[in-house]
Amino acid sequence: MSVQVSIDGRAIGEGEPAYVIAEAGVNHNGSLERAKRLVDASAAAGVDAVKFQKRRLEDTYREAVVDRPSTAELGVEYTVSNLKRVSLSDAAFRELATYAREAGLEFLCSPWDEASVDFLETLDVPAYKIGSPDLTNRFLLERVLETGKPLALSTGMAEEGEIRRTVEFLEDRGAEYALLHCRSTYPAPYHNLDLRFMEELDERYDVPVGYSGHERGTAVSTAAVGMGAAILERHITLDRELEGPDHDASLEPDEFDELVDDVRAVEESLGSHRRYLTRGEYNNRVSLAKSLVTTRAIEPGETIAREDLTAKSPAKGISPQEYEAVVGASVARAIGADETLRWTDLESGVAETYDPSLEGWGVVVRFSDIDDHDWGDPDLFEFRVNGADLEADFELDAYEQELGIHAPEQVGHEIVNPSATDEAARERAVDVIQRTIDLTREEIAPRFPATDRPPIVVHPGGVTADAMDREAVPELNAALERSVAELEEAGVEVLIENMPPLPWLYGGQQYHNNFMGAEEIADFCERTGRRICYDTAHAKLWCNYAGEDLLEHARTLRPYTAYLHVADAAGVDGEGLQIGDGEIDFDRLMPIYEDFDGPIITEIWRGHERRGAGFKEAAERLSDVRQHVR
Repeated sequence: MSVQVSIDGRAIGEGEPAYVIAEAGVNHNGSLERAKRLVDASAAAGVDAVKFQKRRLEDTYREAVVDRPSTAELGVEYTVSNLKRVSLSDAAFRELATYAREAGLEFLCSPWDEASVDFLETLDVPAYKIGSPDLTNRFLLERVLETGKPLALSTGMAEEGEIRRTVEFLEDRGAEYALLHCRSTYPAPYHNLDLRFMEELDERYDVPVGYSGHERGTAVSTAAVGMGAAILERHITLDRELEGPDHDASLEPDEFDELVDDVRAVEESLGSHRRYLTRGEYNNRVSLAKSLVTTRAIEPGETIAREDLTAKSPAKGISPQEYEAVVGASVARAIGADETLRWTDLESGVAETYDPSLEGWGVVVRFSDIDDHDWGDPDLFEFRVNGADLEADFELDAYEQELGIHAPEQVGHEIVNPSATDEAARERAVDVIQRTIDLTREEIAPRFPATDRPPIVVHPGGVTADAMDREAVPELNAALERSVAELEEAGVEVLIENMPPLPWLYGGQQYHNNFMGAEEIADFCERTGRRICYDTAHAKLWCNYAGEDLLEHARTLRPYTAYLHVADAAGVDGEGLQIGDGEIDFDRLMPIYEDFDGPIITEIWRGHERRGAGFKEAAERLSDVRQHVR
């Protein structure tokens, strides 16, 4: 499926959430009040559209059948008698259409005859749904096509040849349409549903394919979305015990709530065709997976043998999968028994070599490891300061590189939250950031004489555990503005970093609330005169979450960007990926920074491992991109 259709600006098809229709049909049983309650239930469930049915019986059935239903076959007699009993007036339909739109829903209606199309045009419906009985009705299809509006056609009751001929008819006329797989029995038994026929429709006709279900329960409909249904239609009723042909195959309001929730959960779970470690997985991997551990003490220069190694947790060293590359290598230092083995413990021949030539390149370091790695001659070291560092005594050598600082994100189990609306929490955050500034000026910056005014990257906080509240953004950013205004930052520059929507903290996923949207951040910068650290992965995750365009996001914030954190990203929480391993098109993104002369930090998750190989490879890839786009 590649072609999309659009209903009132809502794209339907590949890459879009399923368009969910609550088919109220005639389940109002002729009551406008009940019809409105069906609209209310549909809106509460979170569907995209609520749909009814419109007939002018004298145009839909032969006059003799309408006048004397008892003279027809039993099934026809029941159907016509029921339709006469439950028909709504034109005035009721007008009121119902307005009511649905005021509830935030698209009002759709299936016309069963040409006169009903004429009437529905007066209601300005955005699209037409053709029921299964009319898939072969060329007269009705021609009238609908005259409106120029998109249509969705159910395929129940139709043979494959009839579907093909209708598709040819629509294609010849340039119609914008979708096909819905359907079984027109009420309720439809599971063994007749044949969901795989959706795949056939998709392959044959290259149009959006959906599912119109009449089975009991929600499982099959949810599965249909998992199989790619672009549209999902199910009947809704207030009570399955009501009289009428469709109630028994309908979902009651609580079931429709469950259906929509499950559909959206399935869509979210489908993800992409690529696999990457989430932060939560990595945290659990460290605790539960294994690394190579020595079985005996090994002296410098000794060669490692197979029997010198075993695998134990935590996973903070070389993977057991790499043991064949380690056997035969010489060790560079004295290693005790039962000690985790790291690549830096080996003399040579294991780590990859790179030639990064990225201008302004920086790597992430800690005070404990800055001298333990061959970082590849970066232009800048960015120290990740943690809460314990604020209390520690340490000594640093002098370095020729530039200096960058990243303030603590948390101290102990408390998130540093300068956006806090709780005044005590906000003041604690200001204190942590101020102590970081003081530490930088007094202890760190003197060891980096090439840096006149060290940048200090600060997270805005604004994290909640249970849900995102974008309505709180003005209040949160006002608190953030107060916090940074209270800092005494002579000799340094505090740069606030843009955030991802779903960070991993304490091993669990939480929600950021502010400093994510481009316009919001730009407004903050204009109001305060501040610049930012722009994180490409965070920005991509936010844009994926919010349905925004990354390039527009980056262009909007480019005038305020003084410092770059660069990594790839995927989905809504896959950050820190190697350049080219995620979803960011760097060939299109990097030209935005063609004249950027600030630091570019390759912030690759676990990039420090294998002697900083991840950082180096990212720098090499970015250098290639920048040379290519210039």
